[in-house]
Amino acid sequence: MTTRITDVLPADHRITTPRAAVGHRYTHSVRPLPPGDRRTYTAHLDPERQIVAAEPDFARQFGRTAADTCGRSLYELLHPSSPTYLDRHFARLSEGRCNRFDERMVGLNGAGRVFSAGLTGIAVHDTSGDLAGIVVQVRPDQEGAGAPGGAEPAAHPKERLLSKLDAQVLEGVAAGASTVQLAARLYLSRQGVEYHVGLMLRNLKAPNRAALVARAHSLGMLTVGQWPPRVPPEFIK
Repeated sequence: MTTRITDVLPADHRITTPRAAVGHRYTHSVRPLPPGDRRTYTAHLDPERQIVAAEPDFARQFGRTAADTCGRSLYELLHPSSPTYLDRHFARLSEGRCNRFDERMVGLNGAGRVFSAGLTGIAVHDTSGDLAGIVVQVRPDQEGAGAPGGAEPAAHPKERLLSKLDAQVLEGVAAGASTVQLAARLYLSRQGVEYHVGLMLRNLKAPNRAALVARAHSLGMLTVGQWPPRVPPEFIK
């Protein structure tokens, strides 16, 4: 079946497409996502993760216009930690090992604020079965909806204080360190690392490590624009 890229998008989404992309046709091997919450924003990437089409609301979520968004790497819109855990998902799409993925992300809204969101990537294939592009859908967390650009207000430091060890563990998780690496670095057992990670998962109401990092960024507990990420001093006991 041959379809245009807009055929894999919900009917109520309107995409701004560069002239060079108009008329290009693709086949896809995944089912369209059903129309749902209108707070799902959609864009189309080429295989190199450059944005070639974006609906206006997608661009506004990142504090940009659709024209300014097209031609940029998706990673330019996300926190610098994003490639650490998103690269493996995009690689699986490129290698044909999966047709879609769902992950957490941390976006930059253009005003120095961050917001957490769900990110879905869907592979789009050409007539020969090769990857022609990727549809991405961003779903900002509802609790941040009241802030500009969907960003959640930073937490009050007294409400989110971490011990020095917890802060070191969080920084390591945000930088992509494994449990074994953190155990060696911090002179802890693997069970000790998992204990501290589990404690923060419960305190920040996050289901997994990726969500923990996204949640911490959205609360201002990790620095933006710095690598490796650090917990600001005001969040450490």
